Amino acid sequence: MHEMSLINDLVEKIERIAREQNVRRIVKAKVWLGALSHISADHFREHFEQGTRGTVAQDAQLDVDVSDNIDDPHAQDILLISVDCQADE
Repeated sequence: MHEMSLINDLVEKIERIAREQNVRRIVKAKVWLGALSHISADHFREHFEQGTRGTVAQDAQLDVDVSDNIDDPHAQDILLISVDCQADE
């Protein structure tokens, strides 16, 4: 279940951003999958959907960029690039 631990780390980052920005919902998240991250975009989406249930990112649109550069220093990583927030009213 290595994928879920990666998703849990990502969700923690997203929730921290939401708290810091005082927002009630994340409507979109953009992530980058390194060429050696060993997870496909589709598989990542499935885990993201499961991992965000009951969080500020539930039902958020997910934009996934997949690198094919195995020489990139982050080739083994999954990086959170950006989030779009819905502010508290």
